[in-house]
Amino acid sequence: MKSAEEQLSTYKSVHLNPKNINTHFIGVPLIIWSLFLLLNLIPINFFTLDSLGLNINLASVFAIGISIYYIKLHARIAIGLVMFIIPVLYTSSLVAQQSGGLWIALSVFVVGWIIQLIGHQYEKAKPAFIDDLNQLLIGPFFLMAEVYFFLGLEPELDKQITPMAVEKRRALEAERRAMSS
Repeated sequence: MKSAEEQLSTYKSVHLNPKNINTHFIGVPLIIWSLFLLLNLIPINFFTLDSLGLNINLASVFAIGISIYYIKLHARIAIGLVMFIIPVLYTSSLVAQQSGGLWIALSVFVVGWIIQLIGHQYEKAKPAFIDDLNQLLIGPFFLMAEVYFFLGLEPELDKQITPMAVEKRRALEAERRAMSS
């Protein structure tokens, strides 16, 4: 598994434009929420404890799995992500119990991706997942890291990944220029 620094710098290399990052703060949560809603709509229940109001389904198994992945990448940033995932899991579960959940999920998913693609027009760079599908999982991790950096948390991580990202971006642009000539 690549380190948090490597993953974040790769993602950040195509997310250096503040307008693009801002669109991701809208698009990524919409996409995540819609995916959790879709997972809540799949009728696979691993077990239910009605007395506790606990239902372990595909969405909650995914939430646990992705949380473990984030903890392995960077435990402190994972705490913020878990705090984000819990209400996403809960609200998507509530909507899944209503009629029209599938259409809501698909609509929110499409809107989220449109916002993402608008952001990449500002960036003039393709989305990170085009070259590495794992970067789909890094999007939320990157945004939480950006929140931490904004709050003055994890300054050493920020100092590490930003120069790495700029260097990767230069290499990508040099490669693109070489291919077009």
